[in-house]
Amino acid sequence: MNLGMGEIILIVFVALLLFGPKKLPELGKAVGNTLREFKNATKGLMDDEKNK
Repeated sequence: MNLGMGEIILIVFVALLLFGPKKLPELGKAVGNTLREFKNATKGLMDDEKNK
């Protein structure tokens, strides 16, 4: 699923309408933290699998 520039701009615009400009940095930070934790967890699982 590849998103072009037009789709990304549309998503950002809709997010601005729904959440407002003050909430977007908080949402971005939360999404970033969630992705970082998920990446670390999956890396840990892969390392455990390699060590078996």
